[in-house]
Amino acid sequence: MESNLEEKESITLPEVRLILIGGRWAGKSSSGNTILRKERFECGRTRTAQSEVRHEIVEGRKLIVVDAPGWNSSLSLKDIPEGDKQRFKLNPSRCPPGPQVFLLVIPIDSAFSVAQKRIVEEHMKLLGERVWRYTMVLFTCGDYLGGKTIEQHIESEGDALKWLIERCKNRYHVINNKEKSNSSQVTLLLQKIDEIVSDNNGSYYEVDEQTLTIIEKKQREVAERAEKRRRRAEEQRQQMTTLIQEEMKPPTLNMILLGSRNVGKTSVVNTILGIKEQEDGKRTAHSVIRQGSVGKTEITLVDTPGWWKGFPAFDTPEAIKEELVRSMFLCPPGPHVFLVVIDADASFNAKHLDALTTHVELLGEGVWRHSLVVFTRGDWLGSRSIEEYIEGEGEALQSLVEQCGNRYHVIDNKNTDSGTQITELLEKITATVAGNSWGHFVPDEQKFKTIEDRRRRVEERARLRESQVMAKRKTFRGPRHQLQELRIVMIGQKTSGKTATGNTLLHKEVFPTCQTQNCQVDQGEVAGRRITVIDTPGWWGKSSRCTEDTDKEIARGLSLSPLGLHAVLLVIPLDLAFSQVQKVALEEHMNLLDASVWKHTMVLFTYGDKLADKSVEEHIEREPGALHWLVDQCENKYHVMKNMKKANTSQVTELFEKIEEMVAGNNGRLFCPNMRDVHLRIDDKFKRRQVKYVLRQRLEKEYRRRERELMLGFREKLLELQAEIRGSETSTKPKSLIGDTNKLKIRGIGQKKKDGKEKEEIIDVKISQEIENLDKSILRSTVDLQSSMQWLIPDMKGESPAPSVAESLPGRRNSNSNFDKVLGWLSTLQINTNVENNLTLNFSQTSDYGSVLPHDDLDLYAEADTLQ
Repeated sequence: MESNLEEKESITLPEVRLILIGGRWAGKSSSGNTILRKERFECGRTRTAQSEVRHEIVEGRKLIVVDAPGWNSSLSLKDIPEGDKQRFKLNPSRCPPGPQVFLLVIPIDSAFSVAQKRIVEEHMKLLGERVWRYTMVLFTCGDYLGGKTIEQHIESEGDALKWLIERCKNRYHVINNKEKSNSSQVTLLLQKIDEIVSDNNGSYYEVDEQTLTIIEKKQREVAERAEKRRRRAEEQRQQMTTLIQEEMKPPTLNMILLGSRNVGKTSVVNTILGIKEQEDGKRTAHSVIRQGSVGKTEITLVDTPGWWKGFPAFDTPEAIKEELVRSMFLCPPGPHVFLVVIDADASFNAKHLDALTTHVELLGEGVWRHSLVVFTRGDWLGSRSIEEYIEGEGEALQSLVEQCGNRYHVIDNKNTDSGTQITELLEKITATVAGNSWGHFVPDEQKFKTIEDRRRRVEERARLRESQVMAKRKTFRGPRHQLQELRIVMIGQKTSGKTATGNTLLHKEVFPTCQTQNCQVDQGEVAGRRITVIDTPGWWGKSSRCTEDTDKEIARGLSLSPLGLHAVLLVIPLDLAFSQVQKVALEEHMNLLDASVWKHTMVLFTYGDKLADKSVEEHIEREPGALHWLVDQCENKYHVMKNMKKANTSQVTELFEKIEEMVAGNNGRLFCPNMRDVHLRIDDKFKRRQVKYVLRQRLEKEYRRRERELMLGFREKLLELQAEIRGSETSTKPKSLIGDTNKLKIRGIGQKKKDGKEKEEIIDVKISQEIENLDKSILRSTVDLQSSMQWLIPDMKGESPAPSVAESLPGRRNSNSNFDKVLGWLSTLQINTNVENNLTLNFSQTSDYGSVLPHDDLDLYAEADTLQ
């Protein structure tokens, strides 16, 4: 880009409008000050929570600079609050009529990873494809280059940064904010901006008018609802304050903090108790008691382990769930309030609500009456109120706040000197306790007894398992079994930690930490051995999501070691429960390999640091049967890795020793699967899946047809009933009512008949509405039925599969294989109904054999591998 400036005619713009965008702490505010040659933006430890605009005259031209809030580089777009996305879209409107350039700020002192590339791409999509025409990369921390040029830095960083530079049409600039007196770097930047404007024929980026209108309307509606919520909360607070007298306030308050990981529970504890010591950053593995006093009130706080955000309780390890329940018994006689902690700097959707609800309700009935929502990271709200965040996030968060009786509070954990926020929080907590008649939440003692009994059983079984493992290892332990070379393949579910483990085993960062799409192999000398590690793509936790391409790529990983493999490491994360669903997916993939694979397989547990002071044997014994089954299948061969402690080389050496012992136990035989058989099993797997899919479609089509028939029959009955009612009105209206009232002269009887007529009219209207709804349902059902008939395979005797099937089976379009015959047979399969109104499959018209399929079991049947 440097040479282009000299070749093109320079046009000096009288006014330059630019926006600084990028991740947090990238140096946007500092760059804005350097460009304006004045300290106009606050920077350093001050966070930019909302867009700020500054004007200055620089080199004879007017500069308008917008400093936009940075995005969280550790969160994908789906995890960012809705309000933040809307405000990001509106940033260009802060410098009307629109910015001529976006300076995308990237710091040189940190790597630009594939994950960061994805986050940048997601945010830029909010502004539309056309934004790239106006975008230039502004590299900060130029002093970190040392003797290198920026071009050398770009080339050395890898494909992610190269992609970004190409998207910006090779437009970039370096700025050193430590040398603000160096005005030439700003002069050169302005020249490059002039060139961008020239390339765009003087145009600028403009927010779409419709987008602007829609967002502004949403923001007004959110503001109105937020104000209503604020007033309602304030009224509730005032009502309770008038009822609470000073002498009624409890001298002690017991509180339990609940929430997902990294939401700031420990920070809330420290803020309430006024503790200013630096947090160690370690995860809370056990429920921990902290005590102190605020004013005259003695406070007991229980900090609990967090669960993974968005993962319901059945995905959480049993140890964490036990700690949540145990927390209630750490502050006898029981907690007065549960503080449900939510991060106000992240999104909160239905998935997060489900995860939170399933965990909180482990504590027992009535927990919500004692709960109050505490929002952390209030400093990122900027000028917005917490009510605007609640209303802007949608129904899930609103539902949670309502579940807690509209009780909520926001904390700025960075502003610990503000005693007001804690005073207000304690007032709200006191009001919550008063609303519960000054009583505490009464824990179920049986829960505690159950936990303690289970703990003792787990510890006993864990000791037994550990002793069995040690006894078996002694048989093959010793230097005579040490091998000069080890060839290892790692397989497992996505995000299980395979790649990080591969890097730990080789003592170097050779495998990229993004999701592995293809097999990768690398070697190294480690602990006196030549180590070869093969990293494979992970499979999905649900078997139905697994693809044929992924399975074939995993199989290819086995072939990368033609001489055979010493070990198949089956990677399982310790920070999530190993469920029955995951067991099905794992078993399905292991079945694709040779039957002898289990003899050469070892379970490698990752995230070992999550165990805290518990042994892996305790974890195995505490978890449900699926994990027991897996460890037993591997004949008690397992190992734990702590990838956060890469410097701990002993864990790697011990793993190699266990692999050598496993090889000795196999009499030196290596795992050498017949790859032709593996690929045949993969083909067979996806053929069976296709057959099941076709059968499911046939059954669903039949259900749709039956549903439509039932609705049509019901509609006819309603029409008959309506006709009878209307006929009755016609026959009785002329004489009966008048005659009766004249003869009896009793007003009450006339009124009764009038009421009866009105009721009949109401019934008639309701029937008409029901018929109208049925008409709509019948129309939808007809459309569904027609679409399913178009998909379903016609008579296929001697024919190829239907297009949708054939497309998923490359090279088999003209095949007359047994698989095609099965599909043809399914297309003519008769589906009838028995006397109990269940669907039945008639497999043969000449035999009495059939299968009954109750409607409720359709989905289960479709998922089950009934045709294996």
